[in-house]
Amino acid sequence: MMKNAEKTTLTEFAKKIVDKRVSVLAIFLLESTKHISFIAGQTLIFFGPILTLFVKDKKYYDFINLLEERKNIEFLISEIECLHFKTK
Repeated sequence: MMKNAEKTTLTEFAKKIVDKRVSVLAIFLLESTKHISFIAGQTLIFFGPILTLFVKDKKYYDFINLLEERKNIEFLISEIECLHFKTK
């Protein structure tokens, strides 16, 4: 079961995706990679030292840990879809 803090983080990320109008692209990428989410997460950890130059370390690695679980990706996709269709 997901914690409230995890749900809040994913919902905030979904809002940013919808606000930037990249909902369809994000859903496509998330759907296509959800079956290899653990491998994708490990790849993001590998690139972490470079990518954390642009974002905070803790927030970056916490988000990767969330995306390594398929249920969290499913929740993120559903939140993006829900918010996307509310704005139309």
